Amino acid sequence: MRRPTAHTEAGPVEGIPCRDRTVTVFRGVPYAAAPVGDLRWRPPQPPPHREGTLRADRFGPMCPQAPTEAAATGVDVPMSEDCLSLNIWTGADSSTDLRPVLVWIYGGSFREGTGAHPRYDGENLAGKGLVVITFNYRLGAFGFLATPELSEESEHGTSGNYGLLDCVAALRWVRDNIAHFGGDPDRVTIAGQSAGAGMVNFLAMSPLAAGLFHRAVAQSHARYAHDPELRYLSTSYRLPADAERAGARYMSEHGARGVRELRTLHWHKLIDGHHPVDTGVETGGEGLPPLFRPVVDGWVIPAGYDETYAKGLQNDVDYLTGGNLDESGAVPETLVAALRAGRRVTRPGSPPVHVTLEQHLAAAQRKFGPLADAFLRLYPAATDDEAASASSAAARDSARLSTFLWGVDWSRHATGSLHTYFWTHRSDAQGSGLRGAFHGSEIDYVFGNPAGGTGAWTDEDHEIARTLSSYWINFVATGDPNGSGLPHWPAFSPNAGSVMETGAHFRPIPVAEPDRTDFWLRFFRTQQAW
Repeated sequence: MRRPTAHTEAGPVEGIPCRDRTVTVFRGVPYAAAPVGDLRWRPPQPPPHREGTLRADRFGPMCPQAPTEAAATGVDVPMSEDCLSLNIWTGADSSTDLRPVLVWIYGGSFREGTGAHPRYDGENLAGKGLVVITFNYRLGAFGFLATPELSEESEHGTSGNYGLLDCVAALRWVRDNIAHFGGDPDRVTIAGQSAGAGMVNFLAMSPLAAGLFHRAVAQSHARYAHDPELRYLSTSYRLPADAERAGARYMSEHGARGVRELRTLHWHKLIDGHHPVDTGVETGGEGLPPLFRPVVDGWVIPAGYDETYAKGLQNDVDYLTGGNLDESGAVPETLVAALRAGRRVTRPGSPPVHVTLEQHLAAAQRKFGPLADAFLRLYPAATDDEAASASSAAARDSARLSTFLWGVDWSRHATGSLHTYFWTHRSDAQGSGLRGAFHGSEIDYVFGNPAGGTGAWTDEDHEIARTLSSYWINFVATGDPNGSGLPHWPAFSPNAGSVMETGAHFRPIPVAEPDRTDFWLRFFRTQQAW
């Protein structure tokens, strides 16, 4: 059987047919040179030209990262610094099709992840008319190390955003090559979840990404600049001085007297298995961000959220964003007992969960200070169970309102469309037997790739997946999620005070009750803007 071939600037690539024979996948296509040797901790360079045709039938290696649960979830690829590759799923018959393009950015707290994860397999969406791309970007210290010496090396006087620069390089590759795969370079949507959504937000703020994409989907953690929770979630960033001090400590801890020595170390010696957190950030609670994350460096990210939106410096693109019922510290009732019995662990970028009365009261005093009594009047509790319920209700209200206020700021100077959502369908959490609308659970319904396959889905699950993926496909194609046979999704309005519920129902719902809205507005006004 003749294999389909597409041309790229570095040479031709040969794909393989998917289970759906109308779709072809090209795996492991380099979009940049291997960031090894002297290219470690430098902006990505173009891929070298190849002689002959690359057989693109295998995923490229994942970028160096500490061992995680990835090995147990169907990811069977090696690990290597030579990891800057992408994967393309396309059903286009020729380069004249010009189908809308979805570029997916994986999450993982900027320290783990791979474009080869089976959850992100693009076959189903490609069969419905999109060209789907996943890719790898550098993680942890490899992607976000900053030191004074690295900044001196840079012609821009900055360091620490190599993973984000990888994303820009991947988008430039898409602009220059995707037409050969039947994709439209003038209809490119970037999308991601968790840290992937954080990358979407940062790319939307970066002048280096201007014109490289036209729409954006951020699944979780688009937060108001005055919300202290954005300081540790996937939207968190660092300032250059803090990043350089942390990088200097990292270099010393690894026995290197300078960057040159650090570049000679094998990558195995540079992986920190303990997943370090940044203890220097006051978040109003126990949540702490990962140590290595993007830097507001004046070049890749010129300014923080508040300044960017106040001055209208962001890339003016269509935007779709939202959050989930059981995330940001909110949990389903069925999980409360297990959380009480378990050991409390601070994971980078993860919100604290309060499931006892003692935790609820202590967290209120720490976070709200003089407003704690007002908070507890709105979210009262006298028992552990009441405290768990009240804490989750507060987390949901805060998250919805924070995203709403982010939308007010974003849309003040933007002309593109904006749609927001709140995901509420409680499904089986990746085969665990626990049901919830957990962080990332909507991914399965967008891509149609739940753990173990769709055979375990109910008719309701299949219908929800059809509706949700249709919204996403329509948005990628047109900038508007609405389409024939779908419940109407109103565009964001600063005056509406509503958000689109997706999942258990598809309908607009209030962001929060008026008295609770007033409280959160009062609290946010007391917080420093980021």
